[in-house]
Amino acid sequence: MFAKIKKINVFFLFIILLLILIGTGALYSAAGGNFEPWAKKHIIRFCFSFALILMIALVDIKILYKYAYLYFLASLILLGSVEILGSFGFGAKRWIYVFGLSIQPSELIKITLILSLAKYYHDLRFDRIGKIHNVFIPMLMIIIPFFLIASEPDLGTSIMYLLLGLLIMFVAGVRIWKFILGFILVLVSFPILWNYIKPYQQKRVLSFLYPESDPLGQGYQLIQSKIALGSGGITGKGFLKGTQSYLEYLPGKQTDFIFTLIGEEFGFFGTIFVIILFIFLILIAYYISFRSNHVFGKILSLGVSINIFLYVIINMAMVIGLTPVVGVPLPLLSYGGTAMLSVMISFGFLMNISVNNDSKSLSNVKN
Repeated sequence: MFAKIKKINVFFLFIILLLILIGTGALYSAAGGNFEPWAKKHIIRFCFSFALILMIALVDIKILYKYAYLYFLASLILLGSVEILGSFGFGAKRWIYVFGLSIQPSELIKITLILSLAKYYHDLRFDRIGKIHNVFIPMLMIIIPFFLIASEPDLGTSIMYLLLGLLIMFVAGVRIWKFILGFILVLVSFPILWNYIKPYQQKRVLSFLYPESDPLGQGYQLIQSKIALGSGGITGKGFLKGTQSYLEYLPGKQTDFIFTLIGEEFGFFGTIFVIILFIFLILIAYYISFRSNHVFGKILSLGVSINIFLYVIINMAMVIGLTPVVGVPLPLLSYGGTAMLSVMISFGFLMNISVNNDSKSLSNVKN
């Protein structure tokens, strides 16, 4: 065990700690210079999740491999139970209570999907990946939860889940023409899909295209986000001096729009620093994938890096007006328990692959 502990990537953990400190500071500022109600809970959740990272890093990698489908099934059952046992919040039924804790299954199923697809493609010979019948099972793993998440309704998470699954299939070796065909089918069926999504989601898309058409309604949050980011300038207004946030002009500043608050208070330099930290996280995940000596580890690491990339790119594009407001948090910075838990568990997967890279169990990971 001590040998494994020595192999833990300290630089990776240092970047995580930096992001957590930035997120805590931003949440402290969002509450007007108070640790309540967000910053204190953010620290507590991190401490618990950090211990979880170390626990996952030290377990036998065969356990992750052997029970991958079981983890996915459990998270799928939790996701399906939202319709029956879920509680409403922000106009959607996305959370369930387990032992008094609020859990968002749509966040957890992302990491179990990565785990399951890594196992699936590890067991499949490379020359058989492109066969149509071998695409069927991964697509079921993607499509069923996609519709369950979309029906909550949670358009942002469902789209992210779909992209995550498809990109993992692509890096696993599925031919690109299959994705092009699927994209064409989506375009053809767009009028049907448009009628399927909720009216308020349609308004969000329209407000993204024309935010000035409803400046006090659906376009309000996006307009205020742009004002806050632009007002930060190069160096920002200073810590605890963000006027858009303090004057309550910016809704959701502690969750999906935390990047806007950072941009207003620390300016261009502050936002670039945050982006660089996330780039380091993604590059380290790619490096771990490159060094892994088996397919399971390679795809699992790539899946985690893709997941973090989607979180970051969708959230940042959303707050600067490049995509509609879809409710995707920024990892380790935004306030939210399940999102942090799922991201930290995925980091535990990375650490596990890294510390076990030269272990004999990796060269014979199958049962």
